[in-house]
Amino acid sequence: MQYRSIIMLLFLCLVAGMAVSQEKTRVLKLNIDAEIDPRMSRYVELGLSAAKTGNYDLVVIEMDTYGGLVTDAKDIVEMLLDFDKPIYDFINKDAASAGALISIACDSIFMAPGASIGAATVVMGQGEAAPDKYQSYMRSTMRSTAEEKGRDPAIAEAMVDENIEIKGVTEKGSVITFTTAEAMKFGFCEGEVKSVDELLEKTGVTSYTIDTFTLSWVDRIIAFFLNPVLSGVLILIIIGGIYFELQTPGVGFPLLASITAAILYFIPYYLSGLAANWELVVFMVGIILIGLEVFVIPGFGVAGISGIIMVVGSMILVMLGNDVFDFSLVPMKQILIATMTTMSGLLGSLLLMFFGGVQLTRTKLFERVALSAVQKKDEGFTATFNPRSMVGKIGSAYTVLRPSGKVMIDSDVYDAFTRGEYIQRDESVEVISEEGTTLQVKKHVKQKTP
Repeated sequence: MQYRSIIMLLFLCLVAGMAVSQEKTRVLKLNIDAEIDPRMSRYVELGLSAAKTGNYDLVVIEMDTYGGLVTDAKDIVEMLLDFDKPIYDFINKDAASAGALISIACDSIFMAPGASIGAATVVMGQGEAAPDKYQSYMRSTMRSTAEEKGRDPAIAEAMVDENIEIKGVTEKGSVITFTTAEAMKFGFCEGEVKSVDELLEKTGVTSYTIDTFTLSWVDRIIAFFLNPVLSGVLILIIIGGIYFELQTPGVGFPLLASITAAILYFIPYYLSGLAANWELVVFMVGIILIGLEVFVIPGFGVAGISGIIMVVGSMILVMLGNDVFDFSLVPMKQILIATMTTMSGLLGSLLLMFFGGVQLTRTKLFERVALSAVQKKDEGFTATFNPRSMVGKIGSAYTVLRPSGKVMIDSDVYDAFTRGEYIQRDESVEVISEEGTTLQVKKHVKQKTP
């Protein structure tokens, strides 16, 4: 019996050992193969989050990019440095500029034959080098990231600054761009591999499963709405919807379209980290000021102009990676794109207001959401509730008429509208016709006595 127990125990240990040996390393692969921008930053953020929640053992980044926005690259670097599992970088072709910075933030770098890393000088929209304050920020970031990962900080800094000379590595007048062999020689590459599978074998991972991270359909939709062209269309719908709702109060459809467009415009930028809370507040305050100008305050002055500036300004700001009013790290190209996108949307809205208003009221869609039929008096329709005729009555404007509002006649308040003229509050008015429960009025001018 004692021997049987020992044999059974050995058998169980053997089975347990086999089970442990068959357990595979779980690998999640992220693809950084496009411009570094808010969409890529969000992709990496979601990918690393999936690696944590999915209990992956390590992450492999397959890199092929010419760079992008420094601010978004810095955000990605911070995510990589905070990640508590190994991150390997496989440079399939290029890791230039912001791509080089991201690569240096990984635990190990492997490169394919013919790949390159470096050339991290910050450039502006036309390809010219950015002012020194941008370069200084990039040099500092490259240096600190290299130090964090045990790589030569001077070489990392020389990838940005052409004036740095390192004996045996680079001379003044050119920034560093390493080939695979050069990167291996100077400690910026752990080995040459042709694939992710070969990379894993070189790091001693022999039994593994690889999953490639892809965005969910919701996140793909969010990324789609970050497109500047689509942002311009949404701005058009926001402004146009508000205008048509003011022109045809009570219809509801233009206002619903405007609210929907505003949600689709702001939420993607908010989720990507571009739209700050204060920028959304500025937009809402601008809308409120415009509403006060239209419905409460007579004329058009400070409130209306301030509201327009706040609305337009907030729409531009949500597209930029600014730090409040600090735009030092925002390329001029991005500022111009954001400004042109917003202005194009506003121009489109104006054209829609002037040329599309009449055609919209004639469409079948508009007839479905608004009452367009005319109920004529000679056909037997009547909707007047006034016990006596109001035509010729004199009263005063109870609210501003532009062209609709309210009037007071004989101490009673009535809904009223003009033929298009603007009448200030408390001005004298005269009833010229009755349209159901609403009065049509005009400005009353007292006759001078001879």
